[in-house]
This record gives sequence, structure tokens and C-alpha cells, in this order.
Amino acid sequence: MTAASDPSSSPLDLDNIRRTLTRLEDTIIFLLIERAQFAHNPRMYTKEGFADVLHRDGFTGSWLEWLLRETETSHAKIRRYDSPDEHPFTPRSELPLPILPALNYPPLLVDPTGINVNPQILSFYLESIVPSITRTVTDRLGKANDDGNYGSAGTRDIECLQAISRRIHCGMFVSESKFLSSPASFIPHILDPNPDALLGLITKPAVEAALLVRLGKKARWYGAELGPDGEPLGEGREAREKVSAEEVVRLYREYIIPLTKDVEVEYLLHRLDGLTQAQIDALAAQGGPA
Repeated sequence: MTAASDPSSSPLDLDNIRRTLTRLEDTIIFLLIERAQFAHNPRMYTKEGFADVLHRDGFTGSWLEWLLRETETSHAKIRRYDSPDEHPFTPRSELPLPILPALNYPPLLVDPTGINVNPQILSFYLESIVPSITRTVTDRLGKANDDGNYGSAGTRDIECLQAISRRIHCGMFVSESKFLSSPASFIPHILDPNPDALLGLITKPAVEAALLVRLGKKARWYGAELGPDGEPLGEGREAREKVSAEEVVRLYREYIIPLTKDVEVEYLLHRLDGLTQAQIDALAAQGGPA
């Protein structure tokens, strides 16, 4: 998040976090629109698809995995993954150290690199999201399932994945903020691990419902095809949307929201790791159940 990337800001302020998450909604929608202009191109996602080319580079993965490694290698050098809200898809052990001096980030999270759900993100993105968002445009334009735009489509994939990853891993900041607001509410369910109770503490159904409504409206506005007069063409018809608003809502409802909550709960379960009993007691004394 912007706050986490700026050592002088207050990244654990819940309002600040909410503003960041709202901006990421816009980012994700626009990036999905960009990806949806290309065909599915499933060849990019198999190890066999570009084996004849990638073996020259000593790489045995898929085209997208290679693009991720190359992109994240450059980003690691400019310390992108030093920021506590950024998580690479490439194993950190395979990435170079930054060539820039380290920034002095305050210790915001217990272990910012300890949770990484990017494998799950990559899985649902490739298996469910890409086929869905490309289907409508592909059918409407009469394109084949493979349009040969492997560089452009792969670049858009990386941008989508990075934005979705950032959105989901921001859940750690949400958990830390909520924990600090009322430690005594969480501590019993951490000491005697109770994921369901922790999930109940962080889940706000009304907030989630409002989020999905807002997302649907944004996706329809941002994805509308406009005529020369600036008015939507065929307003209300999915065939005139650059990306299906229903698919954007489904992405959040079925994947982003549940996986974010998984991250939040996992973070909370380890929130007291390494603390002495005296430190835990001091935290518990800071506030009771909200």
C-alpha cells in the first residue's frame, strides 16, 4: 500500500488502509480491462507452450512464469520487495538483492514475509479469471482462443497478478490494525488457537456487501463503451462492456475477499509469536472486547 511504501506515513491507520484498498479496486478493474482486450492464449500457461524458446535461457517453466521471474528480478533490484506490502511470485531465494540502499521501514508487522498466498492467487487467476474475462471480448471480436499477443497479454497478466497480490496481502495490515485497537478481544483466540472465532472478529458482512455493490457500479462505469457523444453504447448490455462487471464482482466475492480473510486469520494466529508472557499480559491490558 502507499502507506507501507512511505516510511513517514501511518500505514496502520485503518482509514488509511481503507483508502489504499479503495484505490486498488480501481487499479484492478482497469488492469482487468486491459487484459480482456487480448485472447486467452492458454499456451502461455503451460510448460510445453514455449519450451523450445525458454530452454535456451535454462528455464523449464511456463511463459508467464518466465516473464514473472524476469520482471521480478528487475523489481527486486530496485527494492520493491523490501516494502512490507509487496510479495513476489518468484521465490525470494531466486531473486537478487537490491542495488539501492535499504529504506528505514518501521517494524509494522510481526513477520511481513512469513505469509505468501501468491501460489493460490496464480491458481485461481489462471484457472478462473483469465478464461472468464477474455471470453466475452474474444467472442464479440471473433478472435481465436490464441491471438499470438504473448508479450502484451503476459505483461497485462503480471500487472493484474501484482495488484491482486498486493490487495490480498494488505490483509496483514488490516489484522494488525484491528488487533492493536483491541488486543484483549483477540488474545484468547490466539493463545488457544481458534481460527473460527478470529474470523468472526474480523468479518463485517455489511462492509463486504457494500464493497461488492460499489465494485459492480465501478466496473460498469469504467468498462462502458462510449460513443462520440460520450454516452454509453448499448448501456446495460454485457456485450458492450470492456470487462464483465459480474466477473469483477465474482473475483472479489469468490476469491479476493475469502483469501484476504485467510491471510488476516493466519497473521493473527502468529501475532504473539516470540512474545514473553509479560508482553502478552501488557497487550491484553490495553483494551477489552470491542
